[in-house]
Amino acid sequence: MKKNYLLLSKEDHWVRPFFKKYKWLLVVVLLLGFLTFFAASALMFTSGYLISKSAAKPENILMVYVPIVLTRAFGIARPSLRYVERLGSHNWVLKMTSDIRLKLYQAMETRAAKSKSEYQTGNILGILAEDVEHIQNLYLRTIFPAIIALILYVVIVIALGVFSIPLALVILLILGVILIVLPLTSVLVNNARVYRQKAKRHVLYNQLTDAVLGVGDWQYSGRYQEFLNGYNEAESLVRDEDKVMNQYSRRESLIKQALFGLVVIVIFVWAGHYFGKTGEVVYLNWIAAFVLAFFPLIDAFAPISDSVKELPLYEDTVQRLSTLPEIKEEITINNSEELEINQADISFNRVNFRYDEQSKYLLKEFNLKIPEGEVVAVLGRSGVGKTTLSKLLRGDLLPEKGQITVDEVNTFELGEKQSELIGVLNQSPHIFNTTIRNNIRLGNLKASEEAIEAAASQAGLASVVDKLPLGLDTVVEEGGKRFSGGEQQRIALARILLQDAPIIIIDEPTIGLDPITEKKLLETVFDVLKGKTVLWITHHLVGTHYANRIIFLEDGYITMDGTPQELLKENKQFQTLYQLDLYE
Repeated sequence: MKKNYLLLSKEDHWVRPFFKKYKWLLVVVLLLGFLTFFAASALMFTSGYLISKSAAKPENILMVYVPIVLTRAFGIARPSLRYVERLGSHNWVLKMTSDIRLKLYQAMETRAAKSKSEYQTGNILGILAEDVEHIQNLYLRTIFPAIIALILYVVIVIALGVFSIPLALVILLILGVILIVLPLTSVLVNNARVYRQKAKRHVLYNQLTDAVLGVGDWQYSGRYQEFLNGYNEAESLVRDEDKVMNQYSRRESLIKQALFGLVVIVIFVWAGHYFGKTGEVVYLNWIAAFVLAFFPLIDAFAPISDSVKELPLYEDTVQRLSTLPEIKEEITINNSEELEINQADISFNRVNFRYDEQSKYLLKEFNLKIPEGEVVAVLGRSGVGKTTLSKLLRGDLLPEKGQITVDEVNTFELGEKQSELIGVLNQSPHIFNTTIRNNIRLGNLKASEEAIEAAASQAGLASVVDKLPLGLDTVVEEGGKRFSGGEQQRIALARILLQDAPIIIIDEPTIGLDPITEKKLLETVFDVLKGKTVLWITHHLVGTHYANRIIFLEDGYITMDGTPQELLKENKQFQTLYQLDLYE
């Protein structure tokens, strides 16, 4: 069933609001676009008159002085107005799409966890690479040209009506076919094709991203050629749709050229009859002027039907964007710079959280208080909500109910202060393809060289750096491949030390490390983090003696809580789990 584009535009909360925000710039852009084509048409009009008048050998140069001046004036005005109009239109569109991208990135942030569960990487790539770009092109290639063409259409018909009502009606009909009938026909004919083309492109995006992320497994399984064949088949389907649409565009272009030719003939016949009936040579000069004046306007009318056929993509784009998580302005706008955090006390007060209405609660009426300087180890089965707890603390996720505070300040209000207060050492920190020094500097871009070296030494990197000819200036290579997993974690730890945040989240940083490396890394971590408030997410009980307190999560509640010594002495479940973990 065909969508109502007017209704859709009213429901559009992604693009439509920016019309009001940048309305005066939009008015200027449309005015400049109209004046550009007016200057181009006036240039050909005065040029045609000048050529005809000059061919008649005027007795005095003053007889053609005015058309000479006007030809020069419009000749300069046309490219100048075109240039300014391009600057204005691109400025308007880039302002709008910049705001849309910001809104989109906020919607796709980890705080909107729903987006990560419902969108494949290929779909997100489709939104970022195609939908936002299409919105940009929509205005530059469809909306602005269409509005300018309609303004010109009205002005031309009214202007010709001054000379001849029948001529104005004929031009109204022919240009109406070009500006209204052909674009509507194009939309009706190509509507389904455009959707199929976009759907196949998204399939292509999904296949490509899936293959890139798992290219090693494709090769190991010996099915690399199978992937290539599948990808080439999907790509050929996209090309087939492109071929069909291009064939339609060529046929439509032929019809438009025939109609433009008809307009020229009609104007020529009318001008010859209108100005030639007097028999005076002076009036014949106007024939070329009127005929030539129409040619630049072809550039205004010709692209409309080609661009309007992409309107279904705009509908699809708005629908896709509208399904993204809603950004709550009251949450994103705050005065975080005015907040004062004096103590690194953490409090979870009657927190309820689930990822969507269909899933179960990971936390129910959850309460937890962590005083400043305490190390709390959080244990539990996989999927019980340990990592979710850390994301809630950072404000990346918002609870359905309850409060999460640092020194009685809600975490979602921390804004830019969040990075100053909370550091994270997670399972797989990203190591950038630059020097060790620059990777550590990420923790504090203003840090001195001495501070960077001190952080590296504290994190236990001294023995590694001393063996490298370039020391801290050694390039780590993409993804930190040059270094082992434990060394990468130490680089990330040095980054946190340089950040000097009072609260640290440690999210299973020893996964994949051998027992000896794990033990050494934990010794280093808890030695250098003394005095800081630490939320330590782990799946191992061995090593939890570094914690002041251990809690177990199960079914949304804390089912076990105490010091390692108390639990090991008094809690039989903990004793059993400890023994199992010890001999794992």
